[in-house]
Amino acid sequence: MSKKENIEQELPQEEEQVQEQEQVSEQTPEEKIAELEAKIADLEDAKLRQIAEFDNYRRRTNKEKLDLLETAGENIFKEMLPLIDDFERAIDAMDKTDDIDAVREGIRLIQQKFLTFLDKHEVHPIETEGVDFSTDEHEAITTFAAGEDKKGKIIDCTQKGYKLGDKVIRFAKVVVGE
Repeated sequence: MSKKENIEQELPQEEEQVQEQEQVSEQTPEEKIAELEAKIADLEDAKLRQIAEFDNYRRRTNKEKLDLLETAGENIFKEMLPLIDDFERAIDAMDKTDDIDAVREGIRLIQQKFLTFLDKHEVHPIETEGVDFSTDEHEAITTFAAGEDKKGKIIDCTQKGYKLGDKVIRFAKVVVGE
């Protein structure tokens, strides 16, 4: 394209812009005010719509979170129902039999099944046997004079503690040597 053709194409565009500016400047102050008021009304309407849209989004996401929490809890309880069935069968067996060893074995099987359930959901016991006392995982209920080699170490665990993943959900209650 030649320079002359470029200039010829630019001239009509510049003329249109000049005409638009003249039309704007030909408006009366009342027309300008009316135009600006219309723009303000449009912007306020757009702002109100955006606020309403965000409010609806916030409500919807909060409802989804609540539904998710309720459903997660429901699934865990559904998975625990077979354990309750096992306990009921064990109680019935205790009433009907004199074989204490069979009852003990049944209770141990239920415990193992429950520990497997906890492991599946990443709930693990906190180690206490022979480890150093840590306030991050243990709760000291008392101290016991046990000699220099046992100082600061856990001597006994009165209640097991558990972690869900890396988060402590129940501290282990322990006796600490001093």
